[in-house]
Parts: sequence; structure tokens; C-alpha cells
Amino acid sequence: MRFFYWSMAVIMLGTLLPSAIYMGVYVFTGADEALDRARKFWNFLRVFTLLAFNITVWGNVAVGVWQLMH
Repeated sequence: MRFFYWSMAVIMLGTLLPSAIYMGVYVFTGADEALDRARKFWNFLRVFTLLAFNITVWGNVAVGVWQLMH
């Protein structure tokens, strides 16, 4: 699970940082393309965060069921 946590953290940071950078570019320049990119990266971040949460919860459920059966 440690590998999963680290890989999800890297993926989430890989989408959070560009989102923040593009939002900063939008704030300082007013370029609409930067706002669109920031929104897309933010949406990807939300998807990856929910994916990590769901895999963690259902992984624990699966381990619990496995332990009950054996």
C-alpha cells in the first residue's frame, strides 16, 4: 500500500502544482487559456483524489472480508 500512497501523492501533486501555476498566470495576465488549463488540471486533481479515496476504502473492505473468511 505504501507504493500506492506514494504514487497517488505524486500524481495529485503533479496536477495540483500546474493548476496553481496556471491560476497564477491567469490572475497576473488575464489569459483565458490559462484559466481553462487551471480548471482542467483542477478537475483531474479531483478525479485522482476521489479515486485514491475509493481504492483505499474498498481495499480495506476487501481485506476485512478476506480476514473474516479465513
